[in-house]
Amino acid sequence: MSYPTLDDEEIARRGKEVYETQIRAQVETAENIGKIISIDIESGDYEINDDLLTTCRRLQMRHNNPILWTERIGFNAVYAVGGTLTRTAS
Repeated sequence: MSYPTLDDEEIARRGKEVYETQIRAQVETAENIGKIISIDIESGDYEINDDLLTTCRRLQMRHNNPILWTERIGFNAVYAVGGTLTRTAS
């Protein structure tokens, strides 16, 4: 099994870039707001579901060792611990 050579900051940078430039306009719809999106930052392939593990596992089944970035559609974080999620979608 190979492991990604990218550090966490690079994965985050690439994940945000792929989401903003290639995916956001397609998925940020009323029915998807609040759902989880996981993105393979190398292929741009993605999965949307209410469950984080489901999105990740589906991508892992389609790609060999994907490097994944996950967001909550329309919000600033996937989960909030001791705080609140901030809505970013209009």
